[in-house]
Amino acid sequence: MANMSKILAIILAGGQGERMSILTLVRAKPAVTFAAKYRMIDFTLSNCVNSGIYRVAVITQYRPRSLNDHLGIGRPWDLDRQEGGLRLFQPYTGRPGSDRYLGTADAVYQNLYYVQEQKVDQVLVLAGDHVYKQDYNALVETHAHHNADVTVAVTQVPIFEASRFGIMTVDNDGRVVGFTEKPPQPKSNLVSMGIYLFNKEPLIHCLMEDAADPNSPHDFGRSVLPRMIGHHRVFAHPFSGYWRDVGTVQAYWETHMDLLKDPPPVDFYDNWVIHTRSEERAPARLCGNASVEESLVSHGCIIEGRVERSVLSPGVRVAPGAVVRESIVMVDGYIGPNAVVDHAILDKRVVVAEGCKVGWGEDFTPNQEEPALLESGITLVGKGAQLPPGARIGRNCKVFPYTTEADFTSLDVPSGQSVHRKSAPTPFMV
Repeated sequence: MANMSKILAIILAGGQGERMSILTLVRAKPAVTFAAKYRMIDFTLSNCVNSGIYRVAVITQYRPRSLNDHLGIGRPWDLDRQEGGLRLFQPYTGRPGSDRYLGTADAVYQNLYYVQEQKVDQVLVLAGDHVYKQDYNALVETHAHHNADVTVAVTQVPIFEASRFGIMTVDNDGRVVGFTEKPPQPKSNLVSMGIYLFNKEPLIHCLMEDAADPNSPHDFGRSVLPRMIGHHRVFAHPFSGYWRDVGTVQAYWETHMDLLKDPPPVDFYDNWVIHTRSEERAPARLCGNASVEESLVSHGCIIEGRVERSVLSPGVRVAPGAVVRESIVMVDGYIGPNAVVDHAILDKRVVVAEGCKVGWGEDFTPNQEEPALLESGITLVGKGAQLPPGARIGRNCKVFPYTTEADFTSLDVPSGQSVHRKSAPTPFMV
């Protein structure tokens, strides 16, 4: 096994996640709830500690409060250490060159002093919003075998999804000879997973070189990696397990539905534990008339109605006569008597009042505001929204965070429409 104590992991967790629509309106994408009880960043953090990496820096930027609260001092991941442990970095001003991060490479460059002072040989750069289980020891072994300067984890995706990723070209020895970031018509489905293992000194040199280029996008995928190919030894490390970049509403919903398969592609019950910060809640309770099929139901839930192929976070209550079907309901959601939630994603503390229907009808008109993001029938309800009794909300709709009954001009919300909060949320709300 490699000496993982000589590795610094840097998790890039500052993404705004525009393609997640209102789910990231009040939080960074890595802080979005996933698989009922986790946050997205839990997978990357757990991969680090399960691989023996206990020196971890998390770089945040966009709306970091929720993420900071979740991470704390790193105790759930055994990262509350004086030597190494978890460190959080956010953009700041006060010295020349410090400002908001211009890109992923610039985020590391602005914290380069921390990298330089660490007594490590390699730096592992990771994304904080991918869902996968991976032992980074195998990546380190590939790196050492090739005497590489940089090793990039790669995987294969369906060709119709490849345009969302960086496309890799490798020779017979596994050396990377070409890289194209998000081509509109990709010629290959071998993609970068956004996992880069750098030797420390080449990384420092390339980041300083990139920072001096006024025309650079200051991004690992679009500038640093292409700059290193041909000048450094860049190799690929193949990964064949389940991996998803949960970057869109559709991918978020599909990945949750994948977890309900038998067997699921991600096993939460093996020895590779996904650690998280969790609250103490009572056990889930299924009442006399409850019915639950092919679902994940968290602690603290009370089910009196019917749940079909859905994922329920802690504290969700499904009242008598209510139906939740192929949906995701986050923490402390309430589905009232005889309400129906179908093909929907409900953020935290949403109240669906009695008789309300969410994801109603056979009209699949795309959302007028975000037609490319909401066109498959998924309806989104934002954090803290309160839906009125008897309301019928169609497909591909958006209900913005903290809306109340007073924000609904009609009890019928046609497919593709959005319901906005009439007054802006207070800073406390977001």
